[in-house]
Order: sequence, then structure tokens, then C-alpha cells
Amino acid sequence: MRRILINRARDKKRAKRGGERRRVDLDRIEIALDTSDDQLIALDEALTQLAVEDPDAARLVNLRFFAGFTQKDAAVSLGLAPRTAERQWAYARAWLYARLRRDDGPNAD
Repeated sequence: MRRILINRARDKKRAKRGGERRRVDLDRIEIALDTSDDQLIALDEALTQLAVEDPDAARLVNLRFFAGFTQKDAAVSLGLAPRTAERQWAYARAWLYARLRRDDGPNAD
């Protein structure tokens, strides 16, 4: 068991597995005040692209991330059913995660 745990810890530190990157849990972010300038700029650019693809999901992210709305409050504000808001939030998180991870990768400009 010890060998398994040590190998797993070593694997996590390898660049192939993300190296020194920190995982950002978008569910736990309540408002953008504590976010670095570089992260905010990257998020803004990604949100602009998301708004082209799915404007409703982008509006939901704006309310949750920048205005600090809860999921329920954001759904009411946008006139969405709670389940629809949950689906859009899940989609937006996955889309943004993939976009921000791609931009942060070793081949990023």
C-alpha cells in the first residue's frame, strides 16, 4: 500500500499529470475579488468565446462568478428552471476548464 501511495504522489508531480498546476474548483469560487489579474483576464477571454457559443451559459457564469449569485438566485434572475441552470452551469464549467487548461498548457502563446 505504501508503494502505491508513494507512486501516486510522484505521478501527480510529473508535468504529464499537471505538475505544479493548481486545480481551480469553479464551484467554490464565490466572487472574483480574490482572483489574480492574469486569471481574470484569461477567464474574461474564455467567457467572451463562451458567449459566442452559448450566451445563456456565459450569463450564468457572469452572475455566479462576478456577482456572487447562488445557483438558485442566478436561475431565477435568468428565468431558468433550476435543473436547466444546473445543466448550463455544468456545461459552462467543463467548457471553461477545458479552455483555460488549453491556454495554460505548454504550447500556449
